[in-house]
Amino acid sequence: MSVSMRDLDPAFQGAGQKAGLEIWRIENFHPVAIPKASYGKFFMGDSYIILKTTALKSGALRQDIHYWLGRDTSQDEAGAAAIKAVELDAALGGRAVQYREVQGHETEKFLSYFKPCIIPQEGGTASGFKHVEAEEHQTRLFVCKGKHVVHVKEVPFARSSLNHDDIFILDTTSKIFQFNGSNSSIQERAKALEVVQYIKDTYHDGKCEVASIEDGRLMADAETGEFWVFFGGFAPLPRKTASDEDKLPASDETKLFCIGKGQAEQVEADTFTRELLDTNKCFVLDCGVEVFVWTGRNTNLDERKNASKTAEEIVHKADRPKSHIIRVMEGFETVMFRSKFTSWPKTGDVAVTEDGRGKVAALLKRQGLNVKGLVKSAPSKEEEPQPHIDVTGNLQVWRVNGEDKVLLPASDQFKFYSGDCYVFQYSYPGEDREEYLIGTWLGKQSVEEERASAVSHAGKMVESLKFLTAQARIYEGAETIQFLSVFQCFIVFKGGLSAGYKKHIEDNELTDDTYSENGSALFRIQGTGPENMQAIQVEPVASSLNSSYCYILHNGPTVFTWCGNLTSTEDQEVVERQLDLIKPNLQSKPQKEGSESEQFWELLGGKTEYSSQKIAKEAETDPHLFSCTFSKEGKLKATEIYNFNQDDLITEDMFILDCHSEIFVWVGQQVDSKSKTQALSIGEKFVENDFLLEKLSHETPIYVVMEGSEPAFFTRFFTWDSAKSAMVGNSFQRRLTILKGGTPIIDKPKRRPASSYGGRSGGAEKSQRSRSVSFSPERARARGRSPAFNALAATFENANARNLSTPPPMGRKIYPKSGSASPDSSKLASKSAAIAALTATFEQPLPARKMIMARTVKVASPKATPESESKGEDSMSSRIESLTIKEDVKENEHEDEEGLPIYPYERLTVNAEDPVAEIDVTKRETYLSSSEFKDKFGMGKDAFYKLPKWKQNKLKMALQLF
Repeated sequence: MSVSMRDLDPAFQGAGQKAGLEIWRIENFHPVAIPKASYGKFFMGDSYIILKTTALKSGALRQDIHYWLGRDTSQDEAGAAAIKAVELDAALGGRAVQYREVQGHETEKFLSYFKPCIIPQEGGTASGFKHVEAEEHQTRLFVCKGKHVVHVKEVPFARSSLNHDDIFILDTTSKIFQFNGSNSSIQERAKALEVVQYIKDTYHDGKCEVASIEDGRLMADAETGEFWVFFGGFAPLPRKTASDEDKLPASDETKLFCIGKGQAEQVEADTFTRELLDTNKCFVLDCGVEVFVWTGRNTNLDERKNASKTAEEIVHKADRPKSHIIRVMEGFETVMFRSKFTSWPKTGDVAVTEDGRGKVAALLKRQGLNVKGLVKSAPSKEEEPQPHIDVTGNLQVWRVNGEDKVLLPASDQFKFYSGDCYVFQYSYPGEDREEYLIGTWLGKQSVEEERASAVSHAGKMVESLKFLTAQARIYEGAETIQFLSVFQCFIVFKGGLSAGYKKHIEDNELTDDTYSENGSALFRIQGTGPENMQAIQVEPVASSLNSSYCYILHNGPTVFTWCGNLTSTEDQEVVERQLDLIKPNLQSKPQKEGSESEQFWELLGGKTEYSSQKIAKEAETDPHLFSCTFSKEGKLKATEIYNFNQDDLITEDMFILDCHSEIFVWVGQQVDSKSKTQALSIGEKFVENDFLLEKLSHETPIYVVMEGSEPAFFTRFFTWDSAKSAMVGNSFQRRLTILKGGTPIIDKPKRRPASSYGGRSGGAEKSQRSRSVSFSPERARARGRSPAFNALAATFENANARNLSTPPPMGRKIYPKSGSASPDSSKLASKSAAIAALTATFEQPLPARKMIMARTVKVASPKATPESESKGEDSMSSRIESLTIKEDVKENEHEDEEGLPIYPYERLTVNAEDPVAEIDVTKRETYLSSSEFKDKFGMGKDAFYKLPKWKQNKLKMALQLF
């Protein structure tokens, strides 16, 4: 496209250089920038150009151009606005999307810039009108329409303007009334309250009363009577009659026109495909409500202006004021435009457009203009993704076996098989309570029956927690940063151990390639560090290697580690950590790329070519929020919410946050129980429909989050106020309470202080590596646990039944309720003896440490010297003690319960036939006599309360006092 300086208005100099809004008003057929203080104030006699610039995660700037036409603007001004919008687009390189906005029929995208609404004022500039400066307040009546954004229109102040379907706002001198039509929805009423707040703040300086009037409530209510006095008293309202403005444009068949030499020639075709559009021409696609102008890359400015004029004429001749004219550039078409075609290839190379943008910038620079914002900015340096979840919690994992699930011991809970499905439950300390994440992991080779079984088990677990938990569905190969950070060490083996996988292999006479410790296997090691280490078993052939990764190769006792030339020292350290898990206590033979031994290549079947490109992962893109409903035919309908914030999440509805690499389904508190159970299915349908046409994978991870229990990895996309999501009542009741200055009711369960979660600190110094494996090249690889941790494991559990690198959190019960996790009856024979044995271990010196994986914990202690390392067991005990997490002193203080009645132990247990009532159930042990207490706990009360809080709770849970 040829560009000359005469085509560009000086008012657009420097436009679009940074994110935000820029607005110009057409005065004497030229754009004049208006001050930011006047943004959102529109006059009916004027035309405006609005530029919205958005900074993308990629570092690029995206522009949308809107030209707004007031009801009383002249035809010449409207034409000038359309032409100047094309010129502004040319100055920005021709890639912006343009929208024609007519007063009263604006697009939701335009209105989202000026939340909660715009209320055009009488007057104008170039049209000859004078701006009305109100000397005293005038009583006005407005009608509000819209569930997500509000269209506000002033209507005659008369009873005949009211109806049962809409929301009306009566703005008087001292009071604002909101009249809710009986047929209006709760969501519409709640949104209209935002308009009431806007009017109160804008026209009353925030000082006036507010009243809500319900359609059908008669004079018995004082405020209702006061409202009807303004209309001369109550009288039945007439039925609403459809006006011309309410009528939608006729939905005739879609028509495509080719624009050439100012003439529009209709293109005849049975179906519309991308191939019909010529890069050397402009086209108009008439869809009734939307009229699109498509401009080819190789068209000039005059051709583009003519195409816009043609679209204006089509709308004007057909008398369709509600039609939106949208102009798109080749290579930057909107989703709505592309959806009108039966076939649309994946977006190709747009280098030509970028080149054209650069040429425009170079031309303007030669003229001495600032062109900083006209070229694509360099993408910011990619930062390491953050999990936004506390990783010091408690993890349980089950493998699905047919219709059952089997609890995995902690030593195996990070070892997954590609042919199996898994269910996991993770509890962790939240902001002010214990949070839960329940999910499923589905292997690529898993069978459909076990996938359904895994989803069913996870759903029941979520229901058992009354939906107060986040739920996840994760597919192999698409694990999220939250998932990997929770597991920290994650290994995927080939094959499977479940009954479903074995049956599938037998029925289809397939080779069972399930991993064998004594066989030959190759693992690709990946991850960003010790917090999310991954080992993926791949085919043991040379072509599986990649210069960007490290690998572990073993054949029985023979172990090799191979590091590509493009790997870092951090990658190589992760290899050593993973080696502790895959082949512990075996020395490996390090191999550097380019200097491998013959034995290494022999195990891989000979040397061949391999890649050096890092495996691309789905990148997180700018999020999009959608409101989801079902049509009468049962099809999922998704409406995008532009420029969204937390207030757009309405408690009666379900929303989807599309981040491309993962999908979040948000479920409001007021959604019915049946819909809550279908939330995961709604996420699946959204992925299948691919509303943004972004080639979403069917294995995109899906999260379901419930209002009031939103995890941090969801709320990070908003400016979040947790008090809003914890309010009770419907959306209208909540906002009315706040608007009237009342205190909203917060529905929060009783929450435990943060220190009760195993004594972990919630401060900034908390180490997220507390469950990680340590490695030192000077010593043999070893793994270790705390003394109390070993004592608990030895007394109550199988030696491998706890996460080897996780300190025991307070909230975890020794015997999970899952049937698969129930302890051996023989181990419960003498509960008192077990308690006594456990108590004794707390006071004993540390036993010899086994060769197990050590934790890396950052501590503020002086560096050990060779002398201190040789001082024996006492020194070792003190060193290990320095690594333990400090307990909150207040948590260990025992409040003397003098004067309380004494009860026998049998009446204090949770399964007692005649339980004691009206006692503090959190301190049942204080109601035992001293002798009974010592008999059950193996120690006196004073000694018991000197124990750390988590140890006290372990003893209580073992005795079923809680």
